[in-house]
Amino acid sequence: MAELDPLRWPALPAALLAEALENARDPADVIPPAIDEAMARARLEALAARERNPRLCALLARAGPLQRVLDEDALTLGAGAGGTSWPLAALPDPDAVPWSQLHGVPTVAVTGSNGKTTTVRLLAACATEAGRIAAYNSTDGVHVGGARVESGDYAGPAGARLVLRDRRTEVAIIETARGGILRRGFAMTSADVAVVTNISADHFGEYGIHDLAGLADVKLAVARLLGGASGHEGLLVLNADDAELVARAPRAPRHALAWFALDADHPRLVLHRAAGGATAGVRAGELLLAREGTETSLGAVAAMPLAVGGSATYNVANLAAAVLAAAAIGIPTQAIAAVCARFGSDPADNPGRLMRFDVGGVQVLVDYAHNPEGIRGLLNVAEHLRGGRGRLGVLLGHAGNRLDEDIRALAGAAAAFHPALVVVKENEAHLRGRALGEIPRLLRTELVRLGLAESALPVCTTELDAARCALAWARPGDVLAMPIHAAAAREAVLALLALETRAALRRAARTSPSPPPRR
Repeated sequence: MAELDPLRWPALPAALLAEALENARDPADVIPPAIDEAMARARLEALAARERNPRLCALLARAGPLQRVLDEDALTLGAGAGGTSWPLAALPDPDAVPWSQLHGVPTVAVTGSNGKTTTVRLLAACATEAGRIAAYNSTDGVHVGGARVESGDYAGPAGARLVLRDRRTEVAIIETARGGILRRGFAMTSADVAVVTNISADHFGEYGIHDLAGLADVKLAVARLLGGASGHEGLLVLNADDAELVARAPRAPRHALAWFALDADHPRLVLHRAAGGATAGVRAGELLLAREGTETSLGAVAAMPLAVGGSATYNVANLAAAVLAAAAIGIPTQAIAAVCARFGSDPADNPGRLMRFDVGGVQVLVDYAHNPEGIRGLLNVAEHLRGGRGRLGVLLGHAGNRLDEDIRALAGAAAAFHPALVVVKENEAHLRGRALGEIPRLLRTELVRLGLAESALPVCTTELDAARCALAWARPGDVLAMPIHAAAAREAVLALLALETRAALRRAARTSPSPPPRR
């Protein structure tokens, strides 16, 4: 390993030991961390033996496949409305547990490179439409029954625990991001459905993941959650338009696997339906759900707000994934169709994702696009709205925990659309080890190399200032694509857009001709 990374590996054991000593209650009890696999395994076994809790082991054995959540502080048996929690320091005797009252709740785990949060919110909306109390965690917080109970990035185990331990939860939708999987695994023991939206280049160089194949393996780990609590195999929902997922699809029985694609007649979908499997895709402009030998139309894609006339193909894919998962946990197709028909018409439906505004004739898109694939999808929508008229303006920034080549690739994705303006912005809330100005310099240098004029590449030190710069430049007929990543910055930008919209309406009222006097 030292040969693979000569600058980092030799110092790692000492760094791990220093951290272990710093966090230890008694440094004398610390077993030195080890990198060697055999030594690391022996250390973990010693730690496990030291921490063994006989009563906890007895409870887990008695629980069998029942959903449960376990962390450093508490044990939850069952989940949501069917769960009960105890502090680890006060666990009950197994015979004192009201086992007949404990049960799980329908649970969906959603992962992927792009589209996770949108898919999670669609599923929550479907459950709510069906009259169930939905709870979900995402990069924007934790929501139960339509109300936000925690703010911040909860797309990991901490958010999953909050969802599954809330006694109001009747349907749990868990966003499972790559970082959480690699650092802490899954907070839950089982799920009824697991969705992998797609695999695209992002976060390479972290936690030993250096290519798409490795990233796909991480995302597909959600398949291990399937079955158990519900007594059946569960359903793995995969994207047939994604080559990595197709290549690595588990050899699951056809009834334990579902495929979605933009084209309902994608060859893999056709074969899967012929074998009795479930699929979702678009045919003749309609989103079709195929299950148990029956195809159901969920409506015209062009009329679905989330699809923006069909131009937001990535959201069409998110819709297809969500309808398969919703149907699998028993949501009626009428409820699913109702959500498809309206979701996205109100910016509050999907905060931070493809939010559309008209600011005095300037069309503005606020989105979370954060990698080349996401930027391409967003700018395709912007070009559709521009329709060959007006100019295209883009905000462009990146988090610091990306490789230099990833940052240059983001610039390349934007440059391919020949924008008239690119506001290069600092992502001030996500420097993640980079110096101020480092990411903007990389982006701007690459954009100039790709042929964009330096005069079209202003630099702003905050996301809010970048939005102000773009709005000051824009004129009626232009389209602005604004990827905004920090939650606080997004709230500030949305407030700015509201002010600008009101100001534009006042200007229009002053300049409009007065009506003729009434006689």
